[in-house]
Amino acid sequence: MARTRHRSVRRIVAALAAALALGSLIVGGITLLLPSVDGSSAPTADGSSARTASTARATSPVTETPGSQRDDGPQIDQEEASAEADEFDRTRYSTTDPTSIWVVVNKKHPIRPKDFRPEMGLVRGYQVAGPVVAPLERLLADSDELGLGFKVASAFRSYDYQAGVYADTVAARGQVAADEVSARSGHSEHQTGLAVDLVTPDSPECDFEECFGETPGGRWLAENAWRYGFLVRYQSGSTAITGYRYEPWHLRYVGEPLAAELRRTGVATLEEFFGIPGGDYAEG
Repeated sequence: MARTRHRSVRRIVAALAAALALGSLIVGGITLLLPSVDGSSAPTADGSSARTASTARATSPVTETPGSQRDDGPQIDQEEASAEADEFDRTRYSTTDPTSIWVVVNKKHPIRPKDFRPEMGLVRGYQVAGPVVAPLERLLADSDELGLGFKVASAFRSYDYQAGVYADTVAARGQVAADEVSARSGHSEHQTGLAVDLVTPDSPECDFEECFGETPGGRWLAENAWRYGFLVRYQSGSTAITGYRYEPWHLRYVGEPLAAELRRTGVATLEEFFGIPGGDYAEG
């Protein structure tokens, strides 16, 4: 009899242990919730059971970041899809405000006011507009590592300084020829501080000459200037549009987004991209 009672007690103890492990006990057809050792499944005030933290995490919705993947396959990168869907905003910056990196200055669109001077910084001793400083420094540093040895030959020019440059060119070449290579005062991109002329000491015979485009430096600029936000402004074959002959040494800063868009679309000039008249001076 004692052994029978002992076996019964062991059965009860085993049943209680199993009930504690499951968190519930059935008594007379009613399920009672039992607290776990750490109390994480303790009944709430209204008699319902509070979920453990691990259970809550397992059953709560999953918040995914763009481009993340789930077991049912790769998800679409929403940012990339949105960027591809959006057209390039050609109105983001002004094309007439001289402080804008997209300002278009040519023979039909002079700078206003004519005595405009940008806020400037220095790059290797030359004044350039503030937004140009860091990109130009990067371009020069990277090209130095490649052994190209670019030197800045010209950057910002004031209205009065440009008047002297133009007068000297007219005296040397005559006005018709001068207008192909030199801007009249108020019509020069250099006055915006966004333009720089580069030369390479290894090819002095091509300084400010079309053959600069065939030098290692000229070829590198043609392929890589856009990566730094620059445009080779006066391209071969675009004289009728820009008003100037081919100048592979003349860079114009427009910012990386626009430079990349011009590269992507194959548009060579700002006049064509923005639909702005160019060519010769209004009076002929």
